[in-house]
Amino acid sequence: MNITSPLLAGAARVAEVPGDSVTSLLRLIGAGTGCFDDSVDGGLGVAMSALSGVAAALAVAIVLSVYFRSGYRSPRDLVKHGLAAGLVVALVAFVVYDMRHAALAYLGINPTKPAVEFEIRMPKAALTAIADTQVELLTDRNQKLAKVQDALASTSDGRSLLKGTVTLDYRTTERVVVLNLPGQAQTQFKLRLPASPSHSQAFSPWHLADGITPAKSDTVTSETHDAFAIRYRVL
Repeated sequence: MNITSPLLAGAARVAEVPGDSVTSLLRLIGAGTGCFDDSVDGGLGVAMSALSGVAAALAVAIVLSVYFRSGYRSPRDLVKHGLAAGLVVALVAFVVYDMRHAALAYLGINPTKPAVEFEIRMPKAALTAIADTQVELLTDRNQKLAKVQDALASTSDGRSLLKGTVTLDYRTTERVVVLNLPGQAQTQFKLRLPASPSHSQAFSPWHLADGITPAKSDTVTSETHDAFAIRYRVL
């Protein structure tokens, strides 16, 4: 038992008391203003991360202030001082790390930025050259062009395969891959992925187009709809 043990225990008990009250107060404010979302990635999580960091830093500051004023310093005390300083540095680093991830989660930013590798199956005559097409990822947060391979592949039944990749910059489930063929219908494929998808070795099953916007006065037939499909995996 040393001087820091009872002080740390006391600080922990003091910090525990208002915790539920602060959370309840923030929820009450959020209900009236909409500022604090009660979800895992919402504003309440960011606010509570910030307040917990402030409370922890304040508790350590009080402990160190009392400890450093306790009188004579022996070599053993100097070692303890060094350990205490290391504790403060580690605490600050943890608070910064926790706040960064809480802020990124609140903003919906994906810090690891995984990528989706996709293959789009289409009729042989639909595309004559890669330069004639454009593939983009549309979300409720951004719009991004995909990188496509320079050459088309082909399936065993003679259809064309367009391959490419695109990064997932934001955490959202609203992701749509759009295939734009000049002079032809625009084809949309919804990516059936969670907001933070995990890496996958195998491709998903083939999914038919979720929407086709015809060019000019053209009509979309069932044969046209069945001719386009996509499969993908997370890198």
